[in-house]
Amino acid sequence: MMSFRGERITREPVPMHILKLVARINEFKGMQQLYHHQAPQLLESLRQVAVVQSTESSNRIEGIEVPAPKLNAIVSERAEPQNRPEGEIAGYRDVLATIHASYAHIPITPNTILQLHRDLYKFVASEGGRWKAVDNTIDDVLPDGSHRVRFKPVSAVATPRAVEELCSSFADHSDRDDIDTLLLGAAFVFDFLCIHPFRDGNGRMSRLLTILLLYQSGYEVGRYISIERIIEQSKESYYEALARSSAGWHEGEHDMVPWWEYYHGTILAAYDEFDDRVGTVESGRGAKSAMVRSMVARTAGPFSNSELMRLCPGVSREMV
Repeated sequence: MMSFRGERITREPVPMHILKLVARINEFKGMQQLYHHQAPQLLESLRQVAVVQSTESSNRIEGIEVPAPKLNAIVSERAEPQNRPEGEIAGYRDVLATIHASYAHIPITPNTILQLHRDLYKFVASEGGRWKAVDNTIDDVLPDGSHRVRFKPVSAVATPRAVEELCSSFADHSDRDDIDTLLLGAAFVFDFLCIHPFRDGNGRMSRLLTILLLYQSGYEVGRYISIERIIEQSKESYYEALARSSAGWHEGEHDMVPWWEYYHGTILAAYDEFDDRVGTVESGRGAKSAMVRSMVARTAGPFSNSELMRLCPGVSREMV
């Protein structure tokens, strides 16, 4: 809430390069409807791939991994979770599905956040749907395996009030429409991470809230391109931006610019990829070859033909 307290968010200087990022994202937003008419079958394929990638990447950032065949089976609801990692995968799947289906009717309130967190953990024994009971810290892991406290979030006793203040301030600025919705949503997610209201699941909740806020503002790229995957691929920059912007947060002296740079850069990267995927398929002869080459160029490390086929809907194994 420190980004909002005392109308701080309305006085935060927004550099020109951030405004250019926002303007470019808004250009893509204006083209969304055209994309929907161009290639509906491709969009459905991209949607299915994005759900799997989002569930996989958001959990893997937190060290939760499940073999690909079981992951796909759980996400498609062809298999029930049998252990804690699989349960956390299933929980993320269900919350993401709720947001995809009902985002327009999900209010940004403390009760909503608690309910989404409860659903995130409904397949595992956990403190899902409850604020943290003890203070927590955000630590860096040093090369020797030891931990160093990088940031101390809001105390457990102050957390309910902090989340209430954050949601209330967000609603007030939304009603007044005095801040660009992208900047406002980024500030909300950032303050949520600084409050760190749960014992576990704060990172995954922040990414789910990011998708929810984007959808509510009309930015639907997350349906077709996994924003969580892009965050995973750039997680060093993600943690660096958080560290730089959270310095001085408790005193209200923090700098939002590093976080805004990362947040909006991630959204723009998703839109760029979306445009590349749809534009490639619509470009005629040689489009499928171009799609495969594009995905190879975007893929870091080893990959299989099967993985490329999953990333390139409609392209045969022979073409790959």
